[in-house]
Amino acid sequence: MKAIDLPSLPPISRYSQLVGEGRIRELEELADSLKGLKLQEINSARYGGGVAETLSSYVSFVRMLGIDIEWCVMEAKPDFFKTTKTLHNFLQGKEGFSLEMLETYWKFQKENRELIERDCDVVTIHDPQPLGLIEFLPDETRKRQKIVWRCHVHLETIPLERMKQIEKLMRGMVERYDAAIFSTFQFLPIWKVLSFVIPPFIDPLSEKNRELASQDIDRILTKYGISIEKPLITQVSRFDVFKDPLGVIEAFKLVRQKHPCQLLLAGGGAIDDPEYQQVLSDVRKAAEDDKDIYILDLPPDSHKEINAFQRASTIILQKSIKEGFGLTVTEGLWKGKPVVAGRVGGITLQIKDGWNGFLISTVQETAEKILYLLKHPRKAEEMGKKGKEFVTEHFLIDRGVKDHLTALYQLVKGRIVSKNTIVSYHPWF
Repeated sequence: MKAIDLPSLPPISRYSQLVGEGRIRELEELADSLKGLKLQEINSARYGGGVAETLSSYVSFVRMLGIDIEWCVMEAKPDFFKTTKTLHNFLQGKEGFSLEMLETYWKFQKENRELIERDCDVVTIHDPQPLGLIEFLPDETRKRQKIVWRCHVHLETIPLERMKQIEKLMRGMVERYDAAIFSTFQFLPIWKVLSFVIPPFIDPLSEKNRELASQDIDRILTKYGISIEKPLITQVSRFDVFKDPLGVIEAFKLVRQKHPCQLLLAGGGAIDDPEYQQVLSDVRKAAEDDKDIYILDLPPDSHKEINAFQRASTIILQKSIKEGFGLTVTEGLWKGKPVVAGRVGGITLQIKDGWNGFLISTVQETAEKILYLLKHPRKAEEMGKKGKEFVTEHFLIDRGVKDHLTALYQLVKGRIVSKNTIVSYHPWF
């Protein structure tokens, strides 16, 4: 349960070259006003998935700004992660969670009760897995600290009769927090908690997003046996039913009937996602050893490979049926690619339909939009350019860090007095 050591990021001047000195200067001034505070981030996985990846960059960047911050990860056994994955799915609208599972949940909350550092000023707890840690804080510590819950999941609107099952588990705990952060307004529950709306972000200078030389891209494609002769359509994501990889394969097969192309499904799992092996098995079965379909179960640190695959792609897919935000959408847009993605969750913040990509809901729609982009390469290139500009303006790490630090500043300085307040720093979010 010790704090995680992280590598240093490039110097702040490198980020200034991408976003402008003015944006970085404002961020540094904000950080100066928070120096002296000690911050802590807590989640359930060191590797795998967008939360861990975001925290790796976020914590390093905040340290670079001179603020004392650490990142700690829960320790638990597979039965806990099976329980929390079921809860995660339930919150996104899938049946399966039961009150009997709470025994396992609370067992590991108790075992991790010392994870929250008592001398930290602000602690941010990510997603449902460590949510219950707040119940074990001594009253004197609770009075001194500000505790924030960061929700990354796609919170489904749950009918009242189903809501009663998790009311005690979720609402009761969240309302004990000083604040909660959501990725979009549509996920805001009607709970009495100070709420901030802050979309996620990517680090443009991370190994997954920095520029790559063409020879590096070609070398990685050759390593995995991926042809450079046919257009490449790529979806990068965990092997998760909510990412709809089976629907992706179905749409690809429709497209290939009319246009030569190949499909890459690249992803993996994480310690807190015990279902991915079954989904991966289903995906491989659906591909039926098709020579134009590449399915790669990659280690969680395959950032350079993912970067190369996305940059080599003609079209990026993210056919999610539920999505908290969709960092792979951001990554694809950043690399100048047109993105075809599900009309759900935080994806709709990123794609303006027909402008920098397409929003879809069905397999047939997905196939139609892919085929359109393959047949109209100039339009695809134009969308890609707009997508990169859009990410530069709204979804890079400096904006994300600024919004988070602004929220913490307002929380610590006592600028917000009502728990019913909702704060968004960007009206269009």
